[in-house]
Amino acid sequence: MRYQTEPAHRHGQIGGTAIVLANLGTPDAPTAAAVRPYLKEFLSDPRVVEIPKAVWWFILNGVILPFRSKASAKKYASIWSPDGSPLLVHTVRQASLLQGSLGERGHRVKVVPAMRYGKPALPAVLKALKEEGFGRILLLPAYPQYSGTTTASMWDAVFSHYATVRNIPELRFVRNYHDDPGYIEALRQSVLRHWEVDGRGEKLVMSFHGVPKRTLMLGDPYHCECHKTARLLATALGLSDDQYLVTFQSRFGKAEWLQPYTAPTLQRLAKEGVKRVDVMCPGFTSDCLETLEEIDMEVKSDFLTHGGAEYRYIPCLNESPAWIAALAGIAERHLQGWPTQEAGAELAHRRGDAEIGAARAQAMGAPR
Repeated sequence: MRYQTEPAHRHGQIGGTAIVLANLGTPDAPTAAAVRPYLKEFLSDPRVVEIPKAVWWFILNGVILPFRSKASAKKYASIWSPDGSPLLVHTVRQASLLQGSLGERGHRVKVVPAMRYGKPALPAVLKALKEEGFGRILLLPAYPQYSGTTTASMWDAVFSHYATVRNIPELRFVRNYHDDPGYIEALRQSVLRHWEVDGRGEKLVMSFHGVPKRTLMLGDPYHCECHKTARLLATALGLSDDQYLVTFQSRFGKAEWLQPYTAPTLQRLAKEGVKRVDVMCPGFTSDCLETLEEIDMEVKSDFLTHGGAEYRYIPCLNESPAWIAALAGIAERHLQGWPTQEAGAELAHRRGDAEIGAARAQAMGAPR
């Protein structure tokens, strides 16, 4: 059957509003058996790897997956928490807190987490919302900076899912929020809390996830949006140009990626005599493998090994109140026009409209 079976429908039924907080993804467990299918799904996405499919299939299945799955599993094991994958744990908590924050603002919405790769799978989440009767869905990516490799890939999954759905709900997408004042303020507060507790380093390094340089040359705005985030945060913190650096991490393969690279930059700083650095990852809203293992373990070791004395990692925004408030503000702007207000607020709004209408009618009918 080309189209999925539609759930039972009642005429006059008004569907609710849901927000899908979508993150990149994570394996189910820190084992090679669990990591392999996750990596295969991730690295099979043409948005992520732009190599002809036939050529890439042999490289992926014959070289990368047999060797990288086991190595990646060891890395995941080093950061796995008692509650599971840190990225999933934080995303689930953020979704719950966001629903509560929006509820306090008078919005009657359901917020659910989803993953582009792995579980809870984005298509499965969308299908469940359909079965529950939600007729309006806002897709909110956990990526502040837009990239074809992340944000657009999420949209691909959404469109692919709805290509098999007969009765599609009303959809809205948040494209980016790299320069959102609430997001920048949450980052600022995070840095200031760190400085207050641990003191301030000589340099603040802002490390963003890397992408191949050719994506920038072909028109992807990610590089520019990362730099704008960094500039806004530096301004908010009162930093001069020589007090902070922007770097890019997580290279893969032999092609040139966005530079400067994070690990070599930290090695260079140590060799040049910089003794203490503060490192953060503004592009990650939840701590994960790339922040906890790569930045807070591998890069830290590189810096200390090459002569550095103190390396302080500033955690991601995770569940910080300022970040949840920022998320609520972002969501609220994109919910405008949808009937999400609680019944009491809706009634008060209607009463207000009625009173205004009556006053206008009285004024128009009154003798001059």
